[in-house]
Amino acid sequence: MNRDLVIGVDCSTTATKAVVWDATGRSRSVGRAAFATSTPHPGWGEQNPEDWWSTFCEAVRRAVQAVDGRRVGAIAITHQRESFACTTSDGRPLRPAMLWLDTRATAEVAEFGTRDVHERTGKPPNPTPAWYKLLWLAKHEQSTLRRTEKVVDVGAYLTHRLTGTWVTSWASADPLGVVDLRTFDYDDDLLAAAQLTRDHLPALAAPGSVVGEVTDAVADALGLPHGLPVVAGAGDGQAAGLGLGVTEPGSSYLNLGSGIISGFASDTYRWADAFRTMAGGVPGTYALETFIGGGTHNISWFVERFAGVDTRALGLDLTAEQVLETAAAQLPPGSEGLLTLPYWTGALTPYWDHHARGTIVGLTGRHGKSHVYRSLLEGLALEQRLLTDGAEAALGEPVQKVVVTGGGARSAVWCQIVADVLRRPLHVAREPESTCLGAGVLAAAALGLHGSIGEASAQMSGTGRVYHPGEEHAAVYDRLFGVYERLYPQLRDVFCDLQTALEPPATSEDPLELVGAGR
Repeated sequence: MNRDLVIGVDCSTTATKAVVWDATGRSRSVGRAAFATSTPHPGWGEQNPEDWWSTFCEAVRRAVQAVDGRRVGAIAITHQRESFACTTSDGRPLRPAMLWLDTRATAEVAEFGTRDVHERTGKPPNPTPAWYKLLWLAKHEQSTLRRTEKVVDVGAYLTHRLTGTWVTSWASADPLGVVDLRTFDYDDDLLAAAQLTRDHLPALAAPGSVVGEVTDAVADALGLPHGLPVVAGAGDGQAAGLGLGVTEPGSSYLNLGSGIISGFASDTYRWADAFRTMAGGVPGTYALETFIGGGTHNISWFVERFAGVDTRALGLDLTAEQVLETAAAQLPPGSEGLLTLPYWTGALTPYWDHHARGTIVGLTGRHGKSHVYRSLLEGLALEQRLLTDGAEAALGEPVQKVVVTGGGARSAVWCQIVADVLRRPLHVAREPESTCLGAGVLAAAALGLHGSIGEASAQMSGTGRVYHPGEEHAAVYDRLFGVYERLYPQLRDVFCDLQTALEPPATSEDPLELVGAGR
């Protein structure tokens, strides 16, 4: 039997999806299973690692049922980054997994987030990398940390359940913030600060390398061939780059999702506040990533809270977004004098300011829903130009090609605005499941369906529609960008003062004394 198919699995923040791919990057079957996230305290985010495994099994089993499982030649995993589990040596979780979105370790960031740590790891100080949450555990859950025998990323946890061995890709472990990107190896100083040693972490392997075989028991349960190779994967962002064909300098991808992530390929190591640096999906390369915390999230917020567009009452077979987009398309660039600073969830790259807030500047009685809607789209595009300019300055070369994916890629109005603002053609990805495809690229290269990871990425990815910038609108956005880039610097202190004004006044009374007095 010719083994000419591979499985790419994406264990994301909300669900696990398994896709069977052929050598051309065409999806043959899909399986999906969702799981829950708990928030025991504001700012916390946790999951049960056992849910990662149970949904992995369900998704893979469903995907394999629709094809001849004997044709599957390899499997690779991509996953939510920075999330980690503390387990025993045999993989039993000792506490809920702590997720990338968990922000409880802000005090640890303030105390330990130095430029030296940034230079080693490529990660600007912020609560996302797991290292700061491990420091939090060392302070607040010492007994858990003492019992912990393995600290593992999502990919490592699933690989252990598949193969019985503790191994992970350095492109999967790197987002935890404990890998020195200059060497692609663990940093012993960072581990020691978190009261860990190398024995607590899985072994590191290059992305795209074979790290084991699926055990016979798991293969029988999932309908997979015995001896199926398991290929070292990468975090979801790096995998998306592979699935979108962004593997060489001069190209980038733009994910217009609930948040907006852009990735820039680099052959050399760079670190700066303008981006965070990740190990690339191609061994020895890097991915420079920028972030806007609110993307389609900002749009949904406006539609749900303020738009008041009831398409059913109007008898329209359209979404509220489609109606607003049609109205916004009739407006000129600049939304007749509105500028939006899209920091609904704070500012990430390049400012890293959690006090920053969303701002709409220029409102007059002339403006209505369509103006605000278009201004939201334009504000996100202008912010992306700010981030792209910063990445280009660090790379020292222009970004010639931008590949767009995510839910926002379905909006013709938004894509045209982004193309005009960036002054670059915007190529829409052919395959929306680009993250899963990136895992498939690694599996296909390891299986020998292509000569290299780069070749597999090029052959299995592709684009469709292209949005070209229009000179007239681009010139208007050039002028607006000159105003836009001044907004945050002039409002930075205002945001901080606003936060301070809302805090309760300090008291000199000892809370313990108050408790005692109330007894």
